[in-house]
Amino acid sequence: MLLAVVAAEVGVRLLSPREPPIEPAQVDLETYFSQAEIERGRRFARPQLALALTRGAIELASLVLVVRRPPRRLYRLFGRRPEAAGAASAAALVVGLSLPPLPLQAISRRRGISVGLVTQSWRGWAADLLKGAGIEAVLAGGAGAAVVAITRRYPRGWWLPASAGSVLFGAGLAALAPVVLDPVFNDFTPLPEGETRSDVLELAAAAGVSVGEVFSIDASRRTTAANAYVTGLGPTKRVVLFDTLLDRYNRDEVRVVVAHELAHVRNRDVLRGLIYAALVAPAAALAVQRLSWALSPERGSAGALPALALAAVLVGAPTGLIGNRLSRALERRSDAYSLELTGAADAFISFERAIALQNVADLTPPRWLASLLATHPPTAERIGAAVTYAQSSQAGYSEDGSSIP
Repeated sequence: MLLAVVAAEVGVRLLSPREPPIEPAQVDLETYFSQAEIERGRRFARPQLALALTRGAIELASLVLVVRRPPRRLYRLFGRRPEAAGAASAAALVVGLSLPPLPLQAISRRRGISVGLVTQSWRGWAADLLKGAGIEAVLAGGAGAAVVAITRRYPRGWWLPASAGSVLFGAGLAALAPVVLDPVFNDFTPLPEGETRSDVLELAAAAGVSVGEVFSIDASRRTTAANAYVTGLGPTKRVVLFDTLLDRYNRDEVRVVVAHELAHVRNRDVLRGLIYAALVAPAAALAVQRLSWALSPERGSAGALPALALAAVLVGAPTGLIGNRLSRALERRSDAYSLELTGAADAFISFERAIALQNVADLTPPRWLASLLATHPPTAERIGAAVTYAQSSQAGYSEDGSSIP
């Protein structure tokens, strides 16, 4: 476990941007948000976080129960076919663990409907759950069969080929998900000729990057939240913009978002994430092996999978928290590049204000949340970085954050 944590820390230090981030100015949130808006975000987001953490605790407790009382009848169904038993057990485990937290997930969704964040029908939500469970079961089944095969072939040294396999699987998934998995849940439409597409191509040329294709996703069929992201590797690399972003934000604000995503492409941040996984994987796999041995006497069979899954969760928790630091550093760099590429501090700030309200974000998150769980800097920090940028440019900002012509 210590080796895995050290590997994660080394990975973050090696892969974090070398250039220092913009030092954010201290801003008074009430300059940009009313007290009612701040309170609304807090009242919605903090119970949502509590529900999410409780769901995770229920899944963990369910997994502990399976480790303590494994379903031996399921394993015996396949007799002398251990790989088949591994595939069935892994698929059943993934689907089974998703059931206990469903009531809390429904409560969380109901709260999202109440604030106007969720637009999808309950039937549509159920259909998405079934599709997601089916895909997870197939992927878990393949992984379960592979794990049983490799642990039988290399009883003590399987952690090394397993770590390599996990990285290759992650790379394959990153490359194929945009064209194989994502279209199962959403429709992706290439941006048509027009102002937005021209802006994207212009910014990409200025950034010196090839973005592949730029798509609009029909996010509005599920949510009113707005977002954008970069996905894919090689020929599947693409920038995806929510239709809620394109419909509700002005040209300068969309340009700021596009520039942020282009920064991820320019700095190869998807590849950077895979390199981080490759650095952490060997030590993490070794820790999973040794911890699973402590949790269960089972070796090289489907019966060992629950203990392996529990060990993976326990090892992945601290390394994941450390990895979030890398994510926040990459997001800060992309924010800085967006400001440099567009020079539009006003648009950056107005976008951050609007997106926080539209997504009903917690504008004053607890310090532990911002330091451990968050993958992006908090809204106040991002606005503060834009204020600092503006103060160092010709426009400038006054002490209260208002622009100076």
